[in-house]
Amino acid sequence: MSTRCRFAAAMTLDRRTLQTVGRFVSSSVLLISLASAQTGRPTCEAASSGKCPESASAQSDLHQSEPEKKQKESSRRGTLVVAPLPISSPALGTGIVPVVGYIFKLQKSDMVSLPSAIGGAGLITDNGSRAFAAFADLFMMSNTYRVTGMYAYGNLNYDLYGIGIGAGDAGRKLPLQQKGQVFRGEILRRIKWDLFVGARFWTGGSQVELRSATEPDTQPQPPPDIGLETILRAVGLHAKRETAPNRFYPTSGSLVDFTADFFSQGLGSKYSFQSYRFTFNKYASLSKKQVLAYNLFVCGTGGEPPFYGNCIYGTNNELRGYTAGRYLDRYMFATQLEYRLSLPKRFGIVGFGGVGEVVPGGSQFFRVNNFLPAGGVGARFQLSKTYGVNLRSDFARGKDNWTWSMGVGEAF
Repeated sequence: MSTRCRFAAAMTLDRRTLQTVGRFVSSSVLLISLASAQTGRPTCEAASSGKCPESASAQSDLHQSEPEKKQKESSRRGTLVVAPLPISSPALGTGIVPVVGYIFKLQKSDMVSLPSAIGGAGLITDNGSRAFAAFADLFMMSNTYRVTGMYAYGNLNYDLYGIGIGAGDAGRKLPLQQKGQVFRGEILRRIKWDLFVGARFWTGGSQVELRSATEPDTQPQPPPDIGLETILRAVGLHAKRETAPNRFYPTSGSLVDFTADFFSQGLGSKYSFQSYRFTFNKYASLSKKQVLAYNLFVCGTGGEPPFYGNCIYGTNNELRGYTAGRYLDRYMFATQLEYRLSLPKRFGIVGFGGVGEVVPGGSQFFRVNNFLPAGGVGARFQLSKTYGVNLRSDFARGKDNWTWSMGVGEAF
């Protein structure tokens, strides 16, 4: 969640809500991860050879009494983070994401695992959308396991344009409100080559309602589940490999991420369908202050999903320049390139461009008349010099209109 912190989730208060709520939770986790990095102990590349010099703090510890040491260690057990984050979404409006988080070492003796985090975040926008999420991100056993969980509850106000390129081009929109809740749990294990693999579970329920009376001549046909409670449940797989040395502002390395979720009536889900997502990011430094970043996203849906179970163009910054939900269908791809330049006084600028499409069948990819191009520019302000975390503001032009988005971290 791309914007990085991708104001960034997935089952629509089932998938759509998590494609939205997940973005602001990702923003929260990013901020908390930044704080946890600041509270972590310093490392030394020469430590394995025994040549790592003692820091001043380590030397001072030699002269402290045992009670003083214990008191100092106790004070390092965790860090509380409280912050309001800005959000501006073409689909949900402008607002804030208040965040409260706590960062801590799950096992104080584990010097390899990243710090764990638990917390909560809210969503308040000027179009009436409201949501709350609680999350946990736990690292354990020398970074061998990563356990994550998230629960979200709220209501989102958005517009449905219909399924397919033709419906999006027509521009006829149906104002909807979706209320519900969703839970996702995931366990990943690190195997070889920095690859994490594991299983996950989704469960959630939502109700979609019209925000105003329908006008058949100017609005698309309402979906069949209007006014009905819909339950979705799934089991899934997740594989992820990340080699960027700085997760907040990558200047080299790559990210490969693949998820497969299987929604089934046998699990109590109203719909049986399959959802596949693949992301590839690559980063390269052109100079000390210049970075070129590439992103590829591919989405596929099988079975019989609800409308919000399809691939939704414009979510998670795939691509900027489009209102999330205007274009959606069973299959989708989006690819983009972004140039990033750091300026004096913590400022920076970016330029980006890309293309993608949504289609009803995989054999219909790469038809020029279906392409959805986008491009734009953005400004950055560095919130942390040490870790390169930026406040982001992007103006983008898509096929139909301009969009403005704002968040914490890079787009992808």
